[in-house]
Order: sequence, then structure tokens, then C-alpha cells
Amino acid sequence: MCATTSLPATSTSGRDHDDPRRYYAVGVARYFEVHPDDPQPRSVQKIVEMLSSGALIAYPTDSGYALGCQLGNVAGVQRIKEIRHLDDKHHFTLVCHDLGQLSQFVQLSNPVFRAVKAATPGRYTFILPATREVPRRLVHPKKRTVGARIPASPLAQAIVTELGEPLMSSTLILPGQEVPMSQGWEVQEELGHAVDAVVDAGECQVEPTTVVDLTGGAAVIVRRGAGDPSPFE
Repeated sequence: MCATTSLPATSTSGRDHDDPRRYYAVGVARYFEVHPDDPQPRSVQKIVEMLSSGALIAYPTDSGYALGCQLGNVAGVQRIKEIRHLDDKHHFTLVCHDLGQLSQFVQLSNPVFRAVKAATPGRYTFILPATREVPRRLVHPKKRTVGARIPASPLAQAIVTELGEPLMSSTLILPGQEVPMSQGWEVQEELGHAVDAVVDAGECQVEPTTVVDLTGGAAVIVRRGAGDPSPFE
């Protein structure tokens, strides 16, 4: 089992390196190596401490790497937009632990609930009407919708469970690329200056999620990806 490691970083605050209050201010991302199927609790705890202190992380999911921060992290959302060159119409995704948590942040009719339940946890992102629990800046400005998913990744599940709330997330597809990044060392090399932590659990899938819009009367497949689209056709 791999141990948590950290890369050298220069502090301008004089605080101890393990003080989570300064993670998002360092110039080099902290690097965590974790087991993909049985993430070390101490590593997960430290990652969540960073998130709770305003950090932006790059972490592996069951459909490639993603960028993540807390729902209330205004600066984190802006940093994701800058890294990915996103506009205000982009659907950010709430990564949730289970349907109970998801239902607090999106509106689910009975048919939609059944459809989402049958497909989760899995490699799908669903576009759904947001509730008032979702910050306005994360909601589509005209449609009032947001992306939501329940991943099968043990690591993503562990992070969200420890955090106690959905993780605001966006697939890590860099400008000019068509697939998400898939290896931690590559993410560290490319974005170590732009994020606060990189979580490495070995190579992960490179195919992004299948995106399904469930806001209308019928399911609309927005993007075909890792999830089998046939249940929604």
C-alpha cells in the first residue's frame, strides 16, 4: 500500500507544512499516493482538510481525472474555469455519495429517481433542475440546471463521504484535448503549479462520463461516454 507523500513547497506564511489553512497558497501541489480500492483513511482525511480550507484538487474518478473543490469555494470555481477555459454556460457537476445526498441538491420526479437509481453508482452525469441548496454560480444561468453524478470510484466515494457534502467538480479535459487526463504524475507535471493537491491512485479510465439530460419529458443523451447509453435511448 502506498504512503502519502508531499512535494517540496515554499511557505510564505511561516506555518507548518501540515497546516491545511495554507495549502491553497503554496506554489507546488501536494502529491498524495493512495490505494485505488482501499484509500488510506489518513490520506483521505488530509485531502478533505485541504478542501475544507479552500483548496482545489485534481483527483481520479471512474471516468478520468477531475478538478474538485467545496461548493462554497468561489475562488476554486474561478480557477477551474481558467484552467479549462470554460464560460458561464458550463454545467458544473456535483459529485455525490448517494441518492439521498443527491436529492438535496437536484429535483427528482419519481420516473427520474428510478432512472438515476438504476444507473448509479456509475459512469454517468445527469443534467437536472437544481434546488436552492446549489450556489447560483454553479447553476446554468438560463436553464437553472446542474450536473450531478454518483461515481463508482472508491476513492471519490471516500472523499465525498468524509467531506459530508457534494464535491463541486469538472472533468479534467484541458483546452485542445478531447479526453480527460488519466495519470497522476502527468497531472502533477502539467498542473502542479495551478492546483493545490494531486491525488494519484494509479492509471484511471480516459473515457469521460455519458451525459444525460433528464430535465424534459424524455432523456436526451448530450455526450456518449463510458456509461452505457442504451437505457436512455
